[in-house]
Amino acid sequence: MVPPDPKDGSQAVADASAIARRKAEHLEVAASGAADFVRPTLLDDVHLVHQALPERALADVDLATPLLGRTLRAPLVITGMTGGTPEAATINRDLARAAARVGCAFGVGSQRAMAEHPELEPTFQVKDAAPDVVLIGNIGVVQAAQLGVARVVELAARIGADAMAIHLNPGQEMIQERGDRDFSGGLDTIKAALDALGARGVPLVVKETGCGLSPQAATALRAAGVTTVDVAGAGGTSWVAVEAKRAAAGSDAAALGRELWDWGVPTAVATAACHAAGLTVIASGGLRSGHDVARALALGATCGGMAAPVLRAHNAGGLDGAIALLERVITSVRTIALLTGVGAAAELARAPRHLGPTLRGWLDDLGIAAGARR
Repeated sequence: MVPPDPKDGSQAVADASAIARRKAEHLEVAASGAADFVRPTLLDDVHLVHQALPERALADVDLATPLLGRTLRAPLVITGMTGGTPEAATINRDLARAAARVGCAFGVGSQRAMAEHPELEPTFQVKDAAPDVVLIGNIGVVQAAQLGVARVVELAARIGADAMAIHLNPGQEMIQERGDRDFSGGLDTIKAALDALGARGVPLVVKETGCGLSPQAATALRAAGVTTVDVAGAGGTSWVAVEAKRAAAGSDAAALGRELWDWGVPTAVATAACHAAGLTVIASGGLRSGHDVARALALGATCGGMAAPVLRAHNAGGLDGAIALLERVITSVRTIALLTGVGAAAELARAPRHLGPTLRGWLDDLGIAAGARR
């Protein structure tokens, strides 16, 4: 049961309104591209080798992908973005429908809003609109510790989530007004959530939010029992930059956010690191095309993840626009698999490739075996 809110009604309404305003600002800034990284994902440093004799039909390329105990029809996840506003409710329901239509997974944004203000729960409810969608819930690791793992399990159950993500976002929090500053005990919280969710048959995903996962983080998560991560690497939307844009002009937060705008581990590096650690990888953070998804799969990812491009497609064309984008991405992945001579999306991890010098330098410096393959 959700405990009663100790605040008086007017304060609770004011707090809910502040959350809704923050979520709306996040959406606006992310969709505009004004907070994109300057530094690249380094996925452009993955060059797949063309095969002129693929010896198969395009229709025979298998994109079926196991993820979180389910099988997707395509190796793609619409990663968590939003919730907590009327606009977010429409976006979440439409994107869940789009995901179900094309056979990919869908994640909601942080459920902290509904945990603190149960009246916002409908903005996260999508199963009535898309009952077959593979749905991933979402809560921050600090909030998971504060709420307790029983509440984390409840948050997953209340939206019918097929899996639950715990997100890590210290970079964003350091810039956000009244953001969290104490990140101790995160691994203990993750272990406890893993056990509690596992007892209910709900898989756990640990995800970053745009700054990527390092080899050290990957190793620690694997040792804690985590099997699936979303790397959310540097190169797409910078949530440090989002908070810098939201901060008061001339404030220390705005200045620090500008200084750390490009902070993070590039998506390609984080993907290779997490794969080398033995994790199942959702590669997100700056993926903008099926070619990017294919490059991520070549580095060992199981799925590619997209957020901002799907949001922009929805803003431009509603549900149909989002579906059209996803279908283009999936067609691109299928085509690239054919052109590299492999018969399935999963086989891209073994396709011939060349890694450019910048990515190879990162991998060498961090001790990540560039040749690590499935």
